[in-house]
Amino acid sequence: MNSLISAALLLLSGASLTLAYAPFLLWPVSLLGLMVAVRQLHRRPDQGFKTGWLFGLGWFGAGISWVHVSIADFGGLPLAASIGLMVVLCSYLALYPALAFYLTKRLFKPALWPLALPAWWFIGEWLRSWVLTGFPWLSVGYSQLNSPLAGWFPVIGETGVSALLIFVATGCAVWLTKRRFVPALLSLALVFGSGWALQHVQWVTIHKTVDVAMVQGNIEQSVRWQPEQDQPIMNTYRSLTQPLLNNDLIIWPEAAIPKLEYLSRAWLRELDSEAAQQQTAIISGIVNYNFESQQTWNSLIVLGQQDKESGGDYRYAGTNRYEKHHLLPIGEFVPFEDILRPLAPLFDLPMSSFTRGDYQQTNLLANGLRLAPAICFEIAFPRQVATNILNNTDILLTVSNDAWFGHSHGPAQHLQIAQTRALEMGKPVIRATNNGITAFIDANGVITSRLPQFQQGAIADQVDITRGMTPYRYAGDLPMALLLMVALIGGYWAQQRRQ
Repeated sequence: MNSLISAALLLLSGASLTLAYAPFLLWPVSLLGLMVAVRQLHRRPDQGFKTGWLFGLGWFGAGISWVHVSIADFGGLPLAASIGLMVVLCSYLALYPALAFYLTKRLFKPALWPLALPAWWFIGEWLRSWVLTGFPWLSVGYSQLNSPLAGWFPVIGETGVSALLIFVATGCAVWLTKRRFVPALLSLALVFGSGWALQHVQWVTIHKTVDVAMVQGNIEQSVRWQPEQDQPIMNTYRSLTQPLLNNDLIIWPEAAIPKLEYLSRAWLRELDSEAAQQQTAIISGIVNYNFESQQTWNSLIVLGQQDKESGGDYRYAGTNRYEKHHLLPIGEFVPFEDILRPLAPLFDLPMSSFTRGDYQQTNLLANGLRLAPAICFEIAFPRQVATNILNNTDILLTVSNDAWFGHSHGPAQHLQIAQTRALEMGKPVIRATNNGITAFIDANGVITSRLPQFQQGAIADQVDITRGMTPYRYAGDLPMALLLMVALIGGYWAQQRRQ
């Protein structure tokens, strides 16, 4: 009976973390949930892996439950099969906290867990970000965007904030177990107090201000790839754009133009000329299929003025474009496709055979502005984002289509990730989506304006271009990685000496 209660407690503590993320934003919950998990790690003899796995199963089972919306609505699978797929996915993701818990308990005494668990957790999250192309969603650091720890984002990034949160949670759980209240309170005061102080540091300065507009088409996912809907959708975006042509820049979301780029050339050249005459630029998502190589790219293209001196210069297969690198498994590429595609419609979705773009690409040039793009969940990969931000980059641009996830909390989590990238990099982020949440985010990670979800419309705002560099953008994860490795090696050495 005790083992069942413990297992239920671990599942619930993991599931509770969902409340710490957007849209709920109850950030203290993540600290409490992690403390409960570490406490159970202390109480369950020789069950480090199982303890971490149960906690992770609850964490991801509730946190990414929005994935089931896309599987159920568009996968064409029976309910039992779709739930089974979710169990498999969450069970896989739970392996990473399980590994961190196992190594901590296997190699270290509880007194040294505050040094060991943050390091193993850091390594586990790094592995989760690239194994099987990576899925770093729901990292615990994102839950602290509205807490005093937010001051640490420009210094050590989200990965570093995750490690800090694990340190505090582990320390408090271990010390409070032994009724050592002073070190627990001191760690809380030091970590959260320093984060609050860092929030008052200005890492970047405003260089200039530009006028930007974004269009949210709110096109139903069920009709996006129907050929007879191509022209009506294109007309919708064009009509919504007409009142916005006085802005410096206009953004359309991912794959806003549903017709293949090669087949849309005449329409694109016409729009390119119109935007250039109005001295503006339009950036839009579009699918590019090369009929000779039979390759497909999820792309962003620039129409209208590219720099202040030139007019419209769009040409098919030109260099001023971006091609998505981090493709979404199942949705944009199918691993083991010869085996999986025949099994269910889920594995044969439209546009599920994309070609991967380069990891580092040149910035888009639009009306004299330089933009570092990230399509859809690429914004969740801070190292790729940082690689594509140059010293003269003006804006971080992310476009998406979250219509796959309905009324779930997935789009709110996606927006929270974009806010975190803005704070880490010290750059404004503009986020254009098909059905929400379309938003302007300043360099402090604050949403300055947004459009409601599931509404067709447009939004315009002023964007403050910044100059300067945050410590995290300069050094990345290296300082925190070195610090954690020193803590891990030092803790192990100290333990061996005691023995």
